[in-house]
Amino acid sequence: MSDVLQFGYGQFVAEMQLKRLNRHGIIAGATGTGKTVTLKVLAEQMSDLGIPVFLSDIKGDLMSLAQENTAAVSPERLEATRYGLYEPASYPVELWDVAGDKGIPVRITISEMGPVLLSRLLGLNETQASILHIVFSVADERGLLLIDMMDLRAMLNFVAEHADELSQYYGNIPARSVGAILRSLVVLEQQGGRVFFGEPSLEISDLMRTDDDGRGIINILNATQLFSQPTLYSTVLLALLSELYEVLPEVGDLDKPKMVFFFDEAHVLFKDAPKVLLEKIELIVRLIRSKGVGVFFVTQNPTDIPDSIASQLGNRIQHGLRAFTPKELKTVTVVADTFRQQTDQDLAQVIQELKVGEAVVSVLGADGTPTYADRVMIYPPKSLLGTADPSLVNALINHSKLMDKYAEAIDRESAHEQIEIWAQEKEAALQERLEKENAQKAQKMADKVEKTEKKEAKKASAPRRTDSPMDRFTKNVMSAVGREAGRILMRGITGMLTGKK
Repeated sequence: MSDVLQFGYGQFVAEMQLKRLNRHGIIAGATGTGKTVTLKVLAEQMSDLGIPVFLSDIKGDLMSLAQENTAAVSPERLEATRYGLYEPASYPVELWDVAGDKGIPVRITISEMGPVLLSRLLGLNETQASILHIVFSVADERGLLLIDMMDLRAMLNFVAEHADELSQYYGNIPARSVGAILRSLVVLEQQGGRVFFGEPSLEISDLMRTDDDGRGIINILNATQLFSQPTLYSTVLLALLSELYEVLPEVGDLDKPKMVFFFDEAHVLFKDAPKVLLEKIELIVRLIRSKGVGVFFVTQNPTDIPDSIASQLGNRIQHGLRAFTPKELKTVTVVADTFRQQTDQDLAQVIQELKVGEAVVSVLGADGTPTYADRVMIYPPKSLLGTADPSLVNALINHSKLMDKYAEAIDRESAHEQIEIWAQEKEAALQERLEKENAQKAQKMADKVEKTEKKEAKKASAPRRTDSPMDRFTKNVMSAVGREAGRILMRGITGMLTGKK
């Protein structure tokens, strides 16, 4: 097996060392300068060498990798590239689609996405992002699975309801911020989040397969609709790249990578990205090479890539840049300075003069040092240029061995169901307590009524007391004595008042 990947011809054959592909790379250039052709050629060569590839199809012209080229290639190009015998070929392709309409459904769980990427996707501010981190932390502590958006919504409401209790440990949890996150979820659902988040989630091993002939499968994400929402597009790709980093074991430097991941239109990944996200991307790019994965960023302007990440891209293919303003001229000079160049080269001028299909190339050599920049004509692709036959695309989808695995969504018990069970148990316990309290009150009332009735009954059943003849005689005598004594007393008092004796 060859230990190099050949993709063009300049002063010498342009080639990349397979064992250096995990040192990543960049394909840059203005629109219409040949980036897509270069991407296809690299994907074809990698597939032939048994390396699985993942790339996204934004314009609908990469799915044609599954169809061999039927157009004639100009003899001039074949001569310029020293190609030799050109044989058209088709390649093993697997089509994926976040919406699940034109490819195998791509799903990922909320937990796999994580709070950092999810905060970017929802457009949260710093306070709202911190609350989302609390939600994930509480879910982990209580053993709650965050799978789909219903789970996330249930957890947000749970945290809001228990804010007083949780604030003692996590700090203030403003209800207004929770409400803002919930409103952002509605927007994300309308953008396709309800379909994207769920199970069965994509198993990374399904992206790292070869066909029966040993050729690497070219996994193509149908992003023609997805790219209309750039933040969602970039977050989906970064989530998949993060999952590669999290799942794959450390393997060090291999003779060839386990997989190469192409991040097309990479500028949308870094636009307005918060510092915490940039740090995460830098960490992934720096460490994922030890997992046997190479990452290539494809973009129009290489200065869109932050320096901390661009410095890790060892293989560089720069197509033409057009400069008409002082700012654009400065950009070309900056780009030229990123290449290792010989003293007599005016690379900035060369970059402006590149024809379609030409590129300035510098790669990591066998000893790991960058090669001198070379003006290279890229090989013609063996697969079809343009869009693939729709019937072929449908056949690829319908005959995929993975469709049965991912076609139907699975809804297992997770945070939403568990919180609902807790709420039902809480309501049942409350109802039981109320019923018990009402029963106790009713019993007390019944006891009081019974006691009153017994008292009344006892009083009513007691015998009436009747006076004896002696009692009546005594009462009469006492009454008469009392009346006589009263008259004597009154006469005495009257006499004292009148002076009579």
